[in-house]
Amino acid sequence: MAVVPLKEIVDRALADRYGVPAINIVNDLTLEAVLAAAVEQRSPMIVQTSVKTVRSVGADVLMAMWRGMTAGIEVPVALHLDHCPDRSVITDCLAKGWNSVLFDASALPVEENQRQTIEVVREAHAVGAHVEGEIESITGVEDDHGSDEESKRQTLEVSLTFIEATGVDVFAPSIGNAHGIYSSAPELDGQRVTDLVEAAGIPIALHGGSGMTDAQFQDLIARGCAKVNISTALKIQYMKANLEYLRDAEARDAWDPPSLFSHVRHTVIDLVTGLTDRFGSTGKAW
Repeated sequence: MAVVPLKEIVDRALADRYGVPAINIVNDLTLEAVLAAAVEQRSPMIVQTSVKTVRSVGADVLMAMWRGMTAGIEVPVALHLDHCPDRSVITDCLAKGWNSVLFDASALPVEENQRQTIEVVREAHAVGAHVEGEIESITGVEDDHGSDEESKRQTLEVSLTFIEATGVDVFAPSIGNAHGIYSSAPELDGQRVTDLVEAAGIPIALHGGSGMTDAQFQDLIARGCAKVNISTALKIQYMKANLEYLRDAEARDAWDPPSLFSHVRHTVIDLVTGLTDRFGSTGKAW
């Protein structure tokens, strides 16, 4: 199936009420492992890059990796730029081939956010790409973006006006979710998801998925969270797998980088295959 528009992936997920993992990768190894897990599970997959990753790896290198690793892939996949407030980065990524972006202007007044989001949607749609929008900051700092202070939630009417005026393809509301690690299970406003989907018919992006319970995932996906973001969980698994292997290598005085890479790769694959099962996307490739 290969690379497809984000909207095709999330619209199908919304209609059939399953969630598609949207995984933030950090390098070539994690990208390859996430794609391998998608193929193994016959699951659609959204691969995400943060602005920090784009800047550290380089947009050209990331795109070359993406094109090389998705050539001939047999499941539907999309490449998404996560939480980007910088219009120039959005323009650059769209020009290079990203087919989805989250324009995060949540720090701006809603009116200015809406004005600029209209422009981003026009720019993205002109090249066949799609746009996720948000008007409230998701609590927590991720890849140097965000704030630990919870932002004010807008009314349903304000959210619906934003969705209609901008033409965004996916909407990311604040429902008590947060980036990073939860100290306890979050109290989530599932009714807000239901209200948005019933009124606007738009797929919802669930941010701050790392650490939510299975029951919370199932409830929110059933309400219309078709795109489920996972970033922190992958970073933790990736770094712990490296640490575990290197400690053992030190104890054995055995230093073999390919074995390290293989160990970490399988750890990431295990994480992602578990997520497709939890979110109901296993076997949903077309």
